[in-house]
Amino acid sequence: MTDNVSLQFISGQRCVGSSDEELTIVDPSTGHTLATGRSASRADVEAAVTSARTAFPGWSRTTPAQRAELLLRWADGVRARSDEFVALESRNGGKAIKLAQGFDIPGVIDNISFFGSITRNLEGKASGEYSGDHTSSIRREPIGVVGSIAPWNYPLQMAAWKILPAIAAGNTIVLKPSELTPLTTLLFAETAVAAGIPPGVINVVTGRGDPVGQALVEHSDVAMVSFTGSTRVGRQVAAAAAGGVKRVHLELGGKAPFVVFDDADIEAAARGAMAGALINGGQDCTAATRAYVQRPRYDEFVSRVTELMRGVRVGPTDDPATDMGSLISLAQRDNVAAMVERARASGAKVLCGGVVPEHAPEGSAYYDPTLIVDATQDSEIVQNEIFGPVLVCLPFDADDDGLALANDTPYGLAASAWTTNVFRAQRATRELAAGCVWVNDHIPIISEMPHGGYKASGFGKDMSTYSFDEYTNIKHVMSDITGAAHKQWHDLIFTT
Repeated sequence: MTDNVSLQFISGQRCVGSSDEELTIVDPSTGHTLATGRSASRADVEAAVTSARTAFPGWSRTTPAQRAELLLRWADGVRARSDEFVALESRNGGKAIKLAQGFDIPGVIDNISFFGSITRNLEGKASGEYSGDHTSSIRREPIGVVGSIAPWNYPLQMAAWKILPAIAAGNTIVLKPSELTPLTTLLFAETAVAAGIPPGVINVVTGRGDPVGQALVEHSDVAMVSFTGSTRVGRQVAAAAAGGVKRVHLELGGKAPFVVFDDADIEAAARGAMAGALINGGQDCTAATRAYVQRPRYDEFVSRVTELMRGVRVGPTDDPATDMGSLISLAQRDNVAAMVERARASGAKVLCGGVVPEHAPEGSAYYDPTLIVDATQDSEIVQNEIFGPVLVCLPFDADDDGLALANDTPYGLAASAWTTNVFRAQRATRELAAGCVWVNDHIPIISEMPHGGYKASGFGKDMSTYSFDEYTNIKHVMSDITGAAHKQWHDLIFTT
């Protein structure tokens, strides 16, 4: 696949971007070009927003039952083309095909089905006479046109997390995928229209953050901005949206701690650390990146993780036996390698990995699973997001120390605690400052439960019914039930 393709989706159909810039879409596991196409321009963003604005009145007036039917039909359409989605997501993202097949695409289908099922159940406070003279009720109404920006690490899942709650609540959307990984997002939009979702409800503009993302965030007809990506760029998005007093939803970086107490099942913890650290090549904002292990079990844990990590099969993404594919790009691989080298230079020890695999094809972005010890708590490798297959292990003594160290970064997206003591587990879930805390596991997500962070990891929730809080306006309607011309409170203003 090296076709010149249309990388925009506006008003229900693919179209060619009007920018002079040509984008090259690459399979990072081989370095081979998958497709080329023109980037969107500011004019294309304008056309997409106009399309979404035009579609909004009709879409917002559809009944929840109508939207539910279309979403469930869409889920069937994606399911019918799941093999196509799997292959494209694997190649464009450099993912092991078993991850795309067992996690990415099934997760998206489940997400569509979930939002199709809950669209008919937008919750609100029951009507009631709270003042005695009036009946109050709550309306949940769509906001309008949503401008969303999705990252490259889970292209299809992140597109789904943006699109589904927005349109299920009656909004229309313009989504900018990463210019590195737009292919499954465009196919996703096509299957939506094929399922009967009206043209203009979902639009996709592909291009770089500047000018495409910036034009989208700043557009006066965009009522809400939803962004998933780094904390650095998230701050820029929030600042740009502030000028228009737009609703903002941010899911930003993470540096998830993995706290192992001395009564933990070490085999379970070691396997959990491996899975949590290496999923998607570690390019996951909830990835386990900092393992804090109580000192009596520290050596045992490090030894077992080293053994497991050395057995990870890094190889071609289309091989079902491959455990881990490549990183997203040579630039990302080089960023990860540079962080590891700076950690080594500062005194940390690399027990495993820390190199590009010898068998890696020329032009590919592979990096070996890496385990680091003897880093300091204030070091870059412990404090900053790596976004690669790197796990750092540090010991702690008292429980207080382990929890304090876990909370000692700017981030607060996810965390896990490993213990067989129910009281320790409950304490950890209370004190770990993160939007998601797992006990004796790390990484599973489900459509019914929310995903979102604390602190520099952003605010707002994806998935679950809580996501409707992000994508709806809450309106209080208060109606007089007395029929009296004179209300008692009028006497506070005038007397006649």
